[in-house]
Amino acid sequence: MMQWLPPYRVELLLHGEELGDFMESSGDDLLVSERFARAFREEGLTGLEGFHPVEVVRVRRKRRGPKPAHVPHYLAVTACFSRAAVDMARSRIVYADDPPTCGECREATKNAIYGYTLEPGTWREEDIFRPRGLYGCLTVSERFARFVQRHGFTHMKLTPTEQLVWDPLRLGPPGPKQGSV
Repeated sequence: MMQWLPPYRVELLLHGEELGDFMESSGDDLLVSERFARAFREEGLTGLEGFHPVEVVRVRRKRRGPKPAHVPHYLAVTACFSRAAVDMARSRIVYADDPPTCGECREATKNAIYGYTLEPGTWREEDIFRPRGLYGCLTVSERFARFVQRHGFTHMKLTPTEQLVWDPLRLGPPGPKQGSV
């Protein structure tokens, strides 16, 4: 994946009525509103890097309707790649072929996820991060979830990790593991 370099310019596609405080961008990059960035720093949360100003060159609507009343100032950030690791024994992940063989990256092709948990002792208390074994899943701390609720930040849906369901092929949850009853 190539790193996004300055100048940071974006075209936004508006799906609802207003633009949100938090948006996924291309690659590993995220866009956060200035309001979000200020509160994140003031409260001493961890896990985001960068905070580069972004120029919004255009806002298009997904459907017809009025232009947004306000276009926030955005910053480009990246969530850290954490040492936290997916607990492969306790997580409910359906792998395409074989489960991961590398204990470090824990990456393998996944067909479905029916909840996951982190291996005890691997998380270093980051507030937002990408865990080993699920680099595509942004994971947040309970402190981060309270922060989002307290400030009313928009465009974020937080799901407890054990309740996350991603099953594009509709395979259903994994069957019992060998040796289990």
